[in-house]
Amino acid sequence: MTENINASIGTKAVWAGEKEVLVHGATQVPVVVSVAYNYDDMDEWYDVAIGKKQGHIYGRNTNPTVQAFEDKVKILEGAEAATSFSTGMAAISNTLYTFLRPGDRIVSIKDTYGGTNKIFTEFLPNMNVEVALCSTGDHDAIEAEVAKGCKILYLETPTNPTVKITDIKRMAKAGKDVGAIVVVDNTFATPINQNPLELGVDLVLHSATKFLGGHADALGGVVCGPKDLIHQIYHYREINGATLDPWAAYLLLRGMKTLKLRVNQQTKNAQAIAEFLQKQELVDQVFYPGLATHVHHNIAKEQMKGFGGMLSFSLKGGMEAVKVLLPNLQYANRAANLGAVETTYGPARTTSHVECTAEERKAMGIPDGLVRISAGIEDIEDLLADLANAFAILKEIQATPSL
Repeated sequence: MTENINASIGTKAVWAGEKEVLVHGATQVPVVVSVAYNYDDMDEWYDVAIGKKQGHIYGRNTNPTVQAFEDKVKILEGAEAATSFSTGMAAISNTLYTFLRPGDRIVSIKDTYGGTNKIFTEFLPNMNVEVALCSTGDHDAIEAEVAKGCKILYLETPTNPTVKITDIKRMAKAGKDVGAIVVVDNTFATPINQNPLELGVDLVLHSATKFLGGHADALGGVVCGPKDLIHQIYHYREINGATLDPWAAYLLLRGMKTLKLRVNQQTKNAQAIAEFLQKQELVDQVFYPGLATHVHHNIAKEQMKGFGGMLSFSLKGGMEAVKVLLPNLQYANRAANLGAVETTYGPARTTSHVECTAEERKAMGIPDGLVRISAGIEDIEDLLADLANAFAILKEIQATPSL
């Protein structure tokens, strides 16, 4: 039975990419843990080994369970091919290292995830790769840097943790004009809310640990795009060894079956939380592209189907206020993760940008009291009541004179 390419994305999330690896009439993808695969025919073995024939020879290269995960993401993103990794950062670093050489130039934005930013500010300069980081949202500045020439234009939209937006179609054109490979980290939006390949991007990647898996129980990363580029990334990964574990692939596959249901609920909850926070006198700023006050709300409306489950806000009183508010939340994991079914809170200084100094965070426009929220799938009435109670406690404590 062939894949129905006309099915909606929710249906594809449930069915896509699995039939080829189902065995014995099973309805679920098996977890294949074999490291190696046996061949009685020496010529067939060789043909598989050199890629002339489809199959598996060794677990560091490919695996049936992992293949099903890659195929599902590939179909959801509308890509020709996909390859996976042990973590999201492995997907990012392997993609960059595949194409960049000493003397090359890369253009990106200042507001990328902290680990990504460290690659730009520490690792790539040590490889003699020139890095130009532009103010996020300053499209003229980005275009000007791209016009100088670059091997890669790397974008993250929405950004982590300030959920800033970049005009993907406009930037993709700028990159194509100079022959750059345009890469977008689509982790926050997911394929449910945004499809960068349709907007002209070459490669789209995800930390699958987050929304794709959705249950905070499996690490993984994936990159999708045209076959020729993905083959080069796959070759780098198979030699360098950042392979996705089949057990993790199974958990990610299982999580993805409810991707649309989860993301739709998380998006609704994030919007409601953002609107609630806007009304709180102790909140200094709220960052969410679904708010009309967001600087690039109109761009988000144009390129996103939904505004996503991620938002952030800064408190008056900075980190001292955060230390009071977060421990008084009942329906909250205070943890360095996002995209899970449970609502998760965390200051940027201990989550997305823990690798950065206070000065570096300030330079990126991340206030000391910035809190990132990953909205879960709980009933919104409970989440808002929980927040209201925590704010009441914070207000009472701040109003109490110090002894």
